[in-house]
Amino acid sequence: MARTLVTGEIVFESLTQSLEGVFRKLRGYGRLTEANIGEAMREVRMALLEADVNYEVARDFVARVSAQCVGQEVLESLTPGQQVIKRVHDELVALLGAGKHRRIELNPKPAPVMLVGLHGSGKTTTCAKLALAWKRDGRNVLLVGADIRRPAAVDQLRVLAGQVGVDKVGPEAGEPVPALGRRVMDAAERAGRDAVLFDTGGRFQMDDDLIRELAELKAAVKCRNVVLVVDAAIGQESVHVAEGFHKALDLRGLILTKLDGDARGGAALSIQSVTGCPILFTGTGEHTGDLEPFYPERMASRILGMGDIVSLVEKAQSAVDAGQMADMERKIRSNRLDLEDFLGQLTQLRKMGPLENILDMMPMGGQMKAKIKDAAGAGRDLEQFGRRAEAIIRSMTPRERRRPEILNASRKRRIAGGSGTQVQDVNEVLKQFEQARQMARQMGSLQKRLRRVR
Repeated sequence: MARTLVTGEIVFESLTQSLEGVFRKLRGYGRLTEANIGEAMREVRMALLEADVNYEVARDFVARVSAQCVGQEVLESLTPGQQVIKRVHDELVALLGAGKHRRIELNPKPAPVMLVGLHGSGKTTTCAKLALAWKRDGRNVLLVGADIRRPAAVDQLRVLAGQVGVDKVGPEAGEPVPALGRRVMDAAERAGRDAVLFDTGGRFQMDDDLIRELAELKAAVKCRNVVLVVDAAIGQESVHVAEGFHKALDLRGLILTKLDGDARGGAALSIQSVTGCPILFTGTGEHTGDLEPFYPERMASRILGMGDIVSLVEKAQSAVDAGQMADMERKIRSNRLDLEDFLGQLTQLRKMGPLENILDMMPMGGQMKAKIKDAAGAGRDLEQFGRRAEAIIRSMTPRERRRPEILNASRKRRIAGGSGTQVQDVNEVLKQFEQARQMARQMGSLQKRLRRVR
């Protein structure tokens, strides 16, 4: 199963912070010289290596960017620092696999898809995540437990299949993997399935028995979509694993798991460049909805601290209730926000995933995270802060939520006791609410002025 979310450490966080420092220096120069650029590129190279990027990948990346940055167009530009950042962004996109997002082809039907990988990489959980994503797209998916050596894996897949609402089958007693594959594909064709997703067996390391078993299943079901699930948290070893599986099975693509638990993220930057195999999805948490399509352009923007507004909007559309949002907009216009609304906002944000992930999709998200962490206090991460705020508001009476101005000292002590917090925590939540209400007031005032102008 996927590792429990390591809050406070988001993929590429250390690399993003290092690059932001380099770019601040570049923007500070009124005019760039080759010496300035050379110094900046040395720092970029060091940042990549510290983020666990493959040495040759980092070296070649910096060489390409340097060659582009010492030209007349950059050095004589009115915004040379921005020009350098653009070159870095473009090369990051190329490194991550420039071009359109690649999908798993599910034609002709039923399309067999094999998820392969080492033991502990997160194959079984990823099967459920992928099945849920395809189900939401209207596809009829069948999950197959093809790990005949680990009954626990078949049981785990059965539980996950029930959670996401798809059918699941497993091996019969003594049934070899190729026979299981042929039986399932025949049944899937009769049932009109769109996709058959095989959760294959794994080992702690690649060996001949594993490759032989996978190759026999691939031949038995005539599978063109063999996808490697690889643990990004094992760093450069994930690149070697991907190379070995790709050579043996001709992979269609990769799914990187546990990106939420590796703040460096160097594997994601190295793996496509070294193997030439595209990254299709990334796993960003342990829940069945924590699977994101991989877009090189969007990931490059996140790495450079530019955010990823497109993914943020997509996530909001799937998680946020449209009726509640419309009601919230009416309250903002009439300046009637209360703590019930504040609680609703917190709940909607929690539906969209870990708060750190959401902030990473926003421009200047790193600075916003730093401010919220300061407010949360030492030793507390953003998720703890959000949960604490939610507990405090739920400990209030409906009247207190609607009229926060009546919260005197005795009420605050009662609320703190009921939520297992301190009075200073209650005051901090009220301060955050007042700041949100002030922003809403300003937005409402701006909307009124705009209407008058029209």
